[in-house]
Amino acid sequence: MASGKDLIVSFGEMLIDFVPTVSGVSLAEAPGFIKAPGGAPANVAIAVARLGGRAAFLGKLGDDEFGRMLAGILRSNGVDDAGVLFDTGARTALAFVTLRADGEREFMFYRNPSADMLLEEGELNLDVIKSAAVFHYGSISLITEPCRSAHLKAMQVARDAGALLSYDPNLRLPLWPSAESAREQIMSIWDQADIIKVSDVELEFLTGTDSVQDDVVLTLWRPEFKLLLITLGEKGCKYYTKDFRGSLDGFSVNTVDTTGAGDAFVGAMLTKIVADQSVLQSEEKLREVLRFANACGAITTTKKGAIPALPNKTEALELLKRD
Repeated sequence: MASGKDLIVSFGEMLIDFVPTVSGVSLAEAPGFIKAPGGAPANVAIAVARLGGRAAFLGKLGDDEFGRMLAGILRSNGVDDAGVLFDTGARTALAFVTLRADGEREFMFYRNPSADMLLEEGELNLDVIKSAAVFHYGSISLITEPCRSAHLKAMQVARDAGALLSYDPNLRLPLWPSAESAREQIMSIWDQADIIKVSDVELEFLTGTDSVQDDVVLTLWRPEFKLLLITLGEKGCKYYTKDFRGSLDGFSVNTVDTTGAGDAFVGAMLTKIVADQSVLQSEEKLREVLRFANACGAITTTKKGAIPALPNKTEALELLKRD
């Protein structure tokens, strides 16, 4: 099992995305689908490993061909899978993804219940959690019990062991009973994070305001935070700390599929922060890190699927040099 002061542990769901072979058509009209491994926390773990960082994934898969395949993908990408469990009574989750002509997505999920929803508190690999320098999670694991209690316990163990807590809500409204429930549960753990990343769409959902102006963003700021990030797609990102705030432009690329772009961004940012936590106190260093993260996010949009599209360090540096 991987351990040490530089380990990034991702907690949550891993699933199979079925991505249409043709963009800009409905699921019913799609002539066929490409099988693409995904799930935001797993994407982040692989993004970290692909950039040369140390990553572990914690979650539950179905004891089926898809689940075994996904565990193999984690291992083949250099992600520690000591925290992965298999459920004999539930399937690995599936998602059918509609790709609009602009590369944005809509989702239809098959998970009732899927294995990831059935992870129990008593099944958590506490050694993996206690080894984390950063413990990263989303909100999908908050939707139902028993996974919700397992999620809260894992956060507490990581916090007690001195890890930085990183939160990307990764809103998937079709999975929640209602928009109100999603908002309430996403915000129920808001104050406990050190680092939070939300997209402009999630910002609007959480604040009820279609604006990325500072006064809107700052309604989500908490004094305990070390870093709050708003990603703006091809327009880049905005950043907020106790001492400074600002924005960075994105990169212009030929976008095919935006799946995994936010996860690539998060993975790149966390890899750099783990290597040097003084990044959080220096605006110059933070801007350098976020430029690298923007580049990783941009590259991910140039290919279909999340994991196949996640860049390595060389690809990211090439884009940085080119721009």
